[in-house]
Amino acid sequence: MLWRRIALSVSTALVAVAALGAAQPASAAGHRYVALGDSYSAGVGAGNYLLDSGDCRRSTNAYPHLWAAANSPSSFSFTACSGATTGTVRSSQLGPLTSSTTLVSVTAGGNDVGFADVMQTCVLNGEATCVAAVEGAMAKMNNNLPGSLSALYGDIRSRAPQARVVVLGYPRFYKLSGSCVAGLGEAERAAINRGSDTLNGVLAKQAASAGFTFSSVVDEFTGHEICSASPWLHSVSVPVCNSYHPKAAGQSGGYLPAFRSAA
Repeated sequence: MLWRRIALSVSTALVAVAALGAAQPASAAGHRYVALGDSYSAGVGAGNYLLDSGDCRRSTNAYPHLWAAANSPSSFSFTACSGATTGTVRSSQLGPLTSSTTLVSVTAGGNDVGFADVMQTCVLNGEATCVAAVEGAMAKMNNNLPGSLSALYGDIRSRAPQARVVVLGYPRFYKLSGSCVAGLGEAERAAINRGSDTLNGVLAKQAASAGFTFSSVVDEFTGHEICSASPWLHSVSVPVCNSYHPKAAGQSGGYLPAFRSAA
């Protein structure tokens, strides 16, 4: 009789473990996922762009597409677009959001503060001009961006009241005292990193105010910045649109884990 009770207990435990294992992918498969945002969510710089995405340059190597391929959600809408601001996300990307949406990811804010213009200024001009441009962008981050983010996050919550919303940040671009022997000087690189940190701080604060989850990518990219031995970010590149964007390795090794941990 004892061996029968042991066998029954083991059998019951195995059934329970099997049921638990089956339940985990079912949860992921039940998601209705919408990926919003700018070029960092679209996957600019990562290659393999979807033919129907045009100048938005949505990549199959971008973290939203990678997550969807691995988790098979019930639905997946990929509306992120190169060059998007908080305003254009609001005006052109929110259509797929509904009361049945369960998961949303978004990167937005860099274009609102003129990130591309700052980097162009830094590449083409001297140290003082570059640092001044970064400081001007930081002033916009602190003074103008919070209201724009609040409006965007409010629209997302209104359209998708049941969704888990993950706001992802931006990496620090440079490894200081790294291996680069040309290009921007150390003071310029440090200023750009300060700008990234300030932007991430604003994003985190506004995400918390909206009841959203902020997921930083700084830790994931540490050791893989420009001027590191294994950079996951393009420096100045051809085509120029790739410049200062994550490579495919940055999407899979940086953004995907950051999103996955918060989704």
